[in-house]
Amino acid sequence: MRAYIQEIHQREQAEQEASSLRHEPREVTSGGDPALQAAQAELQAEVPEQKISGPFFTAQEALPQASRIRFPSDPKMQRLQRLAGHVVAAAESSPELVAQPTAAISGATPGDDDVVICCALRSAVGKAGKGFKEMPPEDLLAEVFKVVIDRTKIDPKEIGDCVIGNALQPGAGGFGTRMSMFLAGLPYEVPMYTINRQCSSGLQAVATVAQSIKAGTIDVGLAGGVESMSTYPMACAYDQKKLSPNIMKNAMAKACILSMGITSENVAEKYNISRETQDKFAEASHEKALKAQKEGLFDSEIIPIKTTQTDKEGNKKEVVISKDEGPRPGTTFEVLSKMKPAFKEGGSTTAGNASQLSDGAALVLLARRSKAKELGLPILARFRSFAAVGVDPHVMGIGPAYAIPPALKQAGLSVGDVDIFEINEAFASQAFMSINHLSIPMEKVNPKGGAIALGHPLGCTGSRQIASLLPELKRQGKKIGVVSMCIGSGMGAAGVIESEQ
Repeated sequence: MRAYIQEIHQREQAEQEASSLRHEPREVTSGGDPALQAAQAELQAEVPEQKISGPFFTAQEALPQASRIRFPSDPKMQRLQRLAGHVVAAAESSPELVAQPTAAISGATPGDDDVVICCALRSAVGKAGKGFKEMPPEDLLAEVFKVVIDRTKIDPKEIGDCVIGNALQPGAGGFGTRMSMFLAGLPYEVPMYTINRQCSSGLQAVATVAQSIKAGTIDVGLAGGVESMSTYPMACAYDQKKLSPNIMKNAMAKACILSMGITSENVAEKYNISRETQDKFAEASHEKALKAQKEGLFDSEIIPIKTTQTDKEGNKKEVVISKDEGPRPGTTFEVLSKMKPAFKEGGSTTAGNASQLSDGAALVLLARRSKAKELGLPILARFRSFAAVGVDPHVMGIGPAYAIPPALKQAGLSVGDVDIFEINEAFASQAFMSINHLSIPMEKVNPKGGAIALGHPLGCTGSRQIASLLPELKRQGKKIGVVSMCIGSGMGAAGVIESEQ
């Protein structure tokens, strides 16, 4: 320490001119720390004649008063300040310094390093076996790629990485999604990979790109998700015959392969959510979705996509799908209440109060704010924070109830600060539980309907929710939105977004 301080002092003395410094005495307090006292003594012994005056440099204002080392704003002395500051005991660091909200991806006020959303678009959500039945997921995603690039006018070579969520295709669709890029005309220089966090894959992809931008490894990235449950149904997720026999001996591991419908029944039973409550929730989902369709509220987020359909006689025709196929007119409480339990005798989860099997694709373009400005990209919102949590897989649907609070905490927000919640409706039981647990006003949740009405293309859903959230925040003149979902095997995820439209 002594030798290092001597070297610094010698350099400073060599740089000084004879009369360049006439200063008042500095304030250096040790706070009782032996290492700091030693450094102070060495400084005083070696430069006793030097007086320091001028405005204090107060970068350590966050430290306790007794631990502060103050030097003037003269840049020649700031290295000494940093050196002495390094020997402050860790225990003396103030709570304010320790509790910095470093987990937030973007700040509460706009800044050049924010991660911003420049575009969020999606296909319509098709019912499995219906509109997109004959459209491979590679083609479906390629169409969304084309439109995002065209509308933003971004040079694809500016895209530092691309992450796509997928839950059911072999290898999470890794080869297929890369092929989609080429089908859309993107150059091979653009890297990409797929990610699988089950039902949150689309949101996880967005968060992963946002985190890469935050870390400084890229400035622009594409994220999204695709799922074709027509092509790859739930049975493609895994082959139970190939699983380790040890899984059946471990309660939690075994719970990971429970039917999702049974986990819904578990939530309903544990949290006393009645069949009536679930059916009324499902009715409201359809009512909101049908109303939004009628008012054209989905039009700005959906990309019309041309595909081929074959009728029963084998005749092929081209059709354009620009409307979600899930919302059903006439889906009333009375109709829903007559449906039989789908997963166990005497249960309360039915085909009517559960999400639909679906096909869909969505993409979100993200960038560092400074880069977005440089490239002339639109800035729709900033991605504030993201959190994923684990929950008991027996009641996997409660994930949003436990993922939303830490995501909000990272952003310095509370439930009351949020204007719109997009909470995935995998099942009415789990969505209602999460809403009720967090005391969220129902009018703030899924204002355009949720997955019970719209459908749930697993790997796409998180990105689809963002594409639906942003125009609704703009329409309502609101700012803060949350996207959240439960995750198979017992997890939850949530992202916080602030509109700038």
